[in-house]
Amino acid sequence: MSNATTDRTPATAAADASADGAQGHHGHHVPWLSYLSLAASTSVIGSYVGLSKLLVVVFPVFLLAFLRFGMAAVFMLPWLKRGPTEKPLTGRTRFLLFLESFFGNFLFSICLLFGMKHSSAVVAGVIMAGIPATVALMSWIFLRERIAPRTLFGIAMAVGGIAMVALSKHGDSPGAATSGLGALLLVGAMCCEACYVVIGKHLTADLPPRRISALINLWGLALVTPLGLWQAVDFDFGTVALKDWGLLLFYAIAASTVTVWLWMKGLQHVSAAKAGVFMVFLPISAALIGLIFLGEQMNGIQMLAYALALGGVVLATWPGRAPS
Repeated sequence: MSNATTDRTPATAAADASADGAQGHHGHHVPWLSYLSLAASTSVIGSYVGLSKLLVVVFPVFLLAFLRFGMAAVFMLPWLKRGPTEKPLTGRTRFLLFLESFFGNFLFSICLLFGMKHSSAVVAGVIMAGIPATVALMSWIFLRERIAPRTLFGIAMAVGGIAMVALSKHGDSPGAATSGLGALLLVGAMCCEACYVVIGKHLTADLPPRRISALINLWGLALVTPLGLWQAVDFDFGTVALKDWGLLLFYAIAASTVTVWLWMKGLQHVSAAKAGVFMVFLPISAALIGLIFLGEQMNGIQMLAYALALGGVVLATWPGRAPS
């Protein structure tokens, strides 16, 4: 992976140089639209992190992933066509697309869905809040991004909040039960998502967001098809309620289409490390889903942790002073 992600193309270098608008005469520029896209993407992700707990009760994990990618592939067929100004895919780009889907779709889905079977939505959201720190580390190693001290401090605020929750007890209610295996799988999902951010930064320099979304979804479908068909053989589709099919359709479109497009759109003009800070909207929306729909509870320490995470976003993205 290191060989595939440390060779910086001129397009990537230019994107990184203009990502945060913090250098030269662009010091006053703030990419608000990109920030909004990133925040909306992770908020939707957080919503289906919680709702996926309802789907894994109905569908086996691999069948659920197979149906998700299949539904999204039909929806995104028009996005596969190469634009008139796009260059043909190179071998390096194809490999990065595979890695993006392998970590961001295949392994992430498996770790997340299996982890959700052994964890609560609130705890899952707290673990996922560690993504910004993981992204910052990977962007420094693989993208050679220089991270501003204020951004690092903002990330540290989120990590501090996570540590507070990790040291607290989540109560004795059944909805809050989390096993060691569930926590480990969710940590794996966190690392996969960080890889997704770092690799995606390279891809946005070469491909438009819609085509990236469609291509990595196809890779995800190809990877999970054998396992999905294996579980489909013994599954009774007649037992699935209409509301569950509707929830699955929302999950497919949200997970493979809307969130990916929004994320890649925002990542075009924001550095990977700073984009990773917006992952804090994932645990916040996931916790809200758990509170509203799953009957879970949140204690005062967890609320403080989420407040620290939001403060980290504000600190990391607050406009800097334009140089004289």
